[in-house]
Amino acid sequence: MGWLSWLAEQKIEEAMRGGEFDNLPGKGRPIEMDDLSGVPEELRVPYRILKNAGVLPEEIVLRKECLELEDLLAACRSDEEREEVGSRLNAKKLKLRMAEEKRGWSGGAYGQYADKIRERLGGS
Repeated sequence: MGWLSWLAEQKIEEAMRGGEFDNLPGKGRPIEMDDLSGVPEELRVPYRILKNAGVLPEEIVLRKECLELEDLLAACRSDEEREEVGSRLNAKKLKLRMAEEKRGWSGGAYGQYADKIRERLGGS
């Protein structure tokens, strides 16, 4: 253990003895771990910082909106509703693909097989 790590440990132990961690929100509950396995390793730290600041990358927000629209589409009862929600979903998917291409994420195995993967998993 380096001297900086040792010093940090000493400060943490001193704070614990002083009761500085006693009234923290979430005390006694397990820490919720983020699953960033789908995010490239070099982007995980920046994504975590943005998430902690309440800011999410455009691609993540668009993916979430697409999933919500897919659920909404599955729950539609009329053809009019399906058509309206379907067109909104297509617009979001197009916007997502454009955002991914802008970042250079459109290539690779997932980009080539995304539709087939979704089909296999029972998605749209």
